[in-house]
This record gives sequence, structure tokens and C-alpha cells, in this order.
Amino acid sequence: MIKVLIVEDHASMRESLTAALTATGEFTIVGEVGNADHALDFCMKLHPDMVLMDVCTEGGASGLKAIEAIRKVNKDVKIIVMTAFDEISYIPRSKASGANGFVYKSKSLNYFLEIAREVMAGRSIFPKPKTIPMPQGEAPLTDREMEVLRLMCKHMTNKEIAKELFISENTVKYHKMNMLGKTGFSKAVDLAFYMISNGWINPLY
Repeated sequence: MIKVLIVEDHASMRESLTAALTATGEFTIVGEVGNADHALDFCMKLHPDMVLMDVCTEGGASGLKAIEAIRKVNKDVKIIVMTAFDEISYIPRSKASGANGFVYKSKSLNYFLEIAREVMAGRSIFPKPKTIPMPQGEAPLTDREMEVLRLMCKHMTNKEIAKELFISENTVKYHKMNMLGKTGFSKAVDLAFYMISNGWINPLY
């Protein structure tokens, strides 16, 4: 039996996943937690084979940060990220944090089961990255530009972004200039507002 830990703040989602997984006879749920900040402790105590990790959990706790914490002490546990949001940075950030798979909650429970089996078989399963519809067409932003953009949406200054990414303030300004040129916006604040208001960036997670 594959031991599963579910990190999810909605009881109905936990119940649905538990029912679907246990019905297969392949999985057993060893624990459930609503706050990702407690995920590492649960992993240390329960030793799951797989973790289903929501991105946005109770108390503003980030599932992506929880994955980074888990990976520092456990390289082997399989981790699948779940989210209900079409946030543009979640897929690349999930990969960077050490996740093995990624599933949108809009998918069917059967799809969840397929991904769980694939990941347990040693495969990495991630959807095709989303593109951003912009006034000048789909924006071909680089990974670094996306990092800068996400921090812009958190209302961080150039100095704060530079410190967070270990780059210079001039480099931050250079990336902002490039992003404005690619997307057709004249001001960085307008680009950030567009990203947040259209749900492409979630500044809280």
C-alpha cells in the first residue's frame, strides 16, 4: 500500500481525495493537514510515500515553501502539487521546489489517480506552461523576468527584489524595461496590476 499525506485546507477536497485513493486498494491515507507549515512535521512522523500538496493553505501558509523544507530532509518522497488557480508561476516554481507532479483541481478524480500512479512509477508529470495574453500578444517572458514580475506584484521595491534574487538594482531595472517592451505597458505598476487583476499572479502565495 502506498502511504499518502494530504495537505489541503478544504475538507471536501480532502474527503474526495481520500475516497478516490482508498477505493483503488493501492493507496492508504496516513494523515491529513490543512496548514502547509505543518507538512514537514507530519512527514517526519508519518513517513508517507507520497504527499498531495495544495499551494494555498490555512493561515496563508505556502505549499511551495513547505516542499522546499521537506526536500531539505527527504529527497525520496513523491510530491504532487495541487491548485485551483491558473497562476502563471506555480508550475515552474513547483518544479524548482522539488515537486514530482502538478495537478489542477479542476481535473477529475480519475485524472488525480492517473498522475499519482505515474509519479509513484518514477515519472515527473507537469502540464504545459501557460502563456500570458497581452496587448501585444503572448508574452515571451524569461524565467528570470517572471521571478521579477512575481516580486513586483508583491509590491517589493527594486532594492528588495535585488536582495531577494541576489542581483543588482540595475539588473532589476533592466528586466523591468524588457518586460514593458515585450508586453506593451508603459509603467511597471500597470503591468503588475494587469497580472494580479486577471489572476495570472497571486501575490499572497
